Amino acid sequence: MNNPVQQRRIGADGPTIPAYCLGTMTWGRQTTAEVAHRQIDLALEHGLRFLDTAEMYPTNPVSPETLGLSETVIGDWIAARRGRARLVIATKVTGEGSAVIDGGSPQIGAARLRSAVEGSLTRLRTDHIDLFQLHWPNRGSYHFRRNWRFRPATDAAAFRAHIHEVLTEAQSLIAEGKIGALGLSNESAWGLAQWLAGAGDGLPRIASVQNEYSLLCRLFDTDMAEACAMEDLPLLAFSPLAAGLLTGKYAGDVTPEGSRRALVPELGGRITPRVFETVSAYLGLARDWGLDPVHLALAWMGSRPFPVIPILGATTLAQLEHQLPALAMTLKPALLEEIDALHRAHPMPY
Repeated sequence: MNNPVQQRRIGADGPTIPAYCLGTMTWGRQTTAEVAHRQIDLALEHGLRFLDTAEMYPTNPVSPETLGLSETVIGDWIAARRGRARLVIATKVTGEGSAVIDGGSPQIGAARLRSAVEGSLTRLRTDHIDLFQLHWPNRGSYHFRRNWRFRPATDAAAFRAHIHEVLTEAQSLIAEGKIGALGLSNESAWGLAQWLAGAGDGLPRIASVQNEYSLLCRLFDTDMAEACAMEDLPLLAFSPLAAGLLTGKYAGDVTPEGSRRALVPELGGRITPRVFETVSAYLGLARDWGLDPVHLALAWMGSRPFPVIPILGATTLAQLEHQLPALAMTLKPALLEEIDALHRAHPMPY
């Protein structure tokens, strides 16, 4: 069941990377700089050189006092190891309203995009960001459990004008060598289509989409899956272990000390009356096949019919070590069929 790690490309002319990414949202709060630096070292030993961060990180909670600390931790590693050339770095500009910026983050436009790039470059101690992402759309989105009460925006013309403004500024930033490509996050199929159409005037083409995706959260599986398969755009899948639910550590509705749930009891709306029954089913399936549930959840990503790059999240070094064997695993077709059947029996548990 072990095979060479799949490779993906970020952008038409961008770097080729193993089809896994190391997330950093706990770095600078739950994860100390020392442990974060050891995580980077360990990841590189396994060929895992793609890091994803954001100006609003660390999270749980976000606050103006910690803005950019995760990027700073990476920048300090780069300075100490002289290791920029060994990394592929993705980061994000915070979307409208976030309390990480005093008074609430402004909408993303040309000026906001440029100022965020400049701030990230300074904190990362680099002159180039490989992938710069919009953390969420100006028009809002249905992600983070907002799908249950989603009311779409209707001003399409204004959003298309925004796309042209941002892509024009991104073109300048790419020409200046400050970013390599532009990516989206928390997007929809309609939104992605608009961004791709906006690049038809010779402006930069979107290189990736970062949305939540796991065995428990499969909103991506229809329209977004088709769009990314047809356009050969990778999904950067965040929370592939469903904020730790798929590890089994919260099974039985427990909250281990020092865990993410100890800080965010509802795990961003993921704790529901049905979730533990669903988790139990996946834990049982992993046990029946002699697999670690973490490896099952991560290796399943490689079976999807569209390009996926799961973002590994690890507060501790031991957690990262635990996840790494999944990078080279391939699940058997019979197991994938059982996963499909289990998904039909337990759809959308949150």
